[in-house]
Amino acid sequence: MPDLSALQTRIGVVFKNSNLLLQALTHKSYANENPKFSLGNNERLEFLGDTVLSLIIGQTLFLRNPNLSEGDLSKMRAHVVNGSCLAEVAKKVGLGSFLLLGAGEAKSAGHEKPSILADALEAVIAAIYLDQGFHAAEQFVLMAYDHLLNPLSFGALTDYKTQLQEFCQEGGLSLPAYQQVSAYGPDHQKRYEIEVKIGDVSYGTGIGTSKKEAQQQSAKTALDRLKQ
Repeated sequence: MPDLSALQTRIGVVFKNSNLLLQALTHKSYANENPKFSLGNNERLEFLGDTVLSLIIGQTLFLRNPNLSEGDLSKMRAHVVNGSCLAEVAKKVGLGSFLLLGAGEAKSAGHEKPSILADALEAVIAAIYLDQGFHAAEQFVLMAYDHLLNPLSFGALTDYKTQLQEFCQEGGLSLPAYQQVSAYGPDHQKRYEIEVKIGDVSYGTGIGTSKKEAQQQSAKTALDRLKQ
C-alpha cells in the first residue's frame, strides 16, 4: 500500500476518510487483479474531479481576468485542464510513486504514463472535494496549478503545429507526422493520445479532449524537446 501520510503531507491535505484518497490512487488494472480490494478503482472519482477542476479553473480565470471575452477564457481553461497539463501537475506533486497499478501496468512504467497520471490527479481532486469540501479542493488546485495560471504562461496559446512545421522547414528536417496512439474514456469525456514523429523518431505524445487538441499538445512537446 502507498504511504498515504507522505502524500497527504505533500499535497497539504489531511483526510478524514483516507479510503477516499486510496481509491483515487487505484488504477483499474490493480482493482481487476485484486478482486478482494473492496474500494474499487478511481474512474468514478475521475469523472467528478473533471467537473470540480473545470469549475475551479473557470472561476479563477473569470475573476482574475475581468476584461477577457468568453472565447479567450474558454481557450485559457482548455489550455490548463487538458490531459498533458494534468499529467504535468501530477508529476509536480509526485503522484506517480503513490499509484496502485496492476502488474502489467507497473512493469510498463504505468506510473509515468500521462493518461494514468492525468486521470489520477482528477480523482485526487474529487477525493479532496468529497472529504474536505470545495474550498479545500480549490486551495489544492490553485497550489498545484500556480505555475500554469500565471498570466505569462498564456502567451504560449498559439498554433504549435504551425510552429513545429516552420521549425522543421527552417532546420531542414522532415515534416512532422501525427498518429493516434489511443482513445479512451466514455463518449461524453473522450480523450485522445496523439504521437508526433519527425522522420522515424518519436518526439513525444499529447493528450486532449479532441484529436486537434491532442495534436497541438504533442507538437508543443516536440518543440520543447527540439529547442533544448
